[in-house]
Amino acid sequence: MTEPAPEPQKPRALVGWRLLALLYDLFPALALWFLVSALFTIGYTFLGHHATRENIAPFSPLQWLLWLACWLVTGVYATVSWRRGGQTLGMRPWRLRVAATDGGRPTWKALWLRYAVGTLSLLPGGLGFWWAWFDRGRLAWHDSVSRTRLIRIPKRQ
Repeated sequence: MTEPAPEPQKPRALVGWRLLALLYDLFPALALWFLVSALFTIGYTFLGHHATRENIAPFSPLQWLLWLACWLVTGVYATVSWRRGGQTLGMRPWRLRVAATDGGRPTWKALWLRYAVGTLSLLPGGLGFWWAWFDRGRLAWHDSVSRTRLIRIPKRQ
């Protein structure tokens, strides 16, 4: 009796493809940020600040709340996209997909952890992404922590 041939491992997503996908995903994120900012501005105006025509003060609690709202709405976009089909809009042209380490669909907890650590990976000049160049498995920080992987889907023949 012969054993079945092992399934070929899907190629890992390299840093360049990840960064291109992030660049593409900047556009839907910007649209969401504009929407959230517009809602905050309208709310700020209707709360009695329309007479002074002032913007939300820099580093005020309201501005920090706006930044948090933008971060959360971007997280909803990313995690829902990853959960539904494994891809955000920016990942599709590069044939990238998020999967759990076992190859299945990641949990919500893993996806939110991936998003949160991915944010931290960007902060120090993208060090968490560049780390994938040195990691044996080509994993970025958020891949390792969330136990998810970004794989490249082979071209259809």
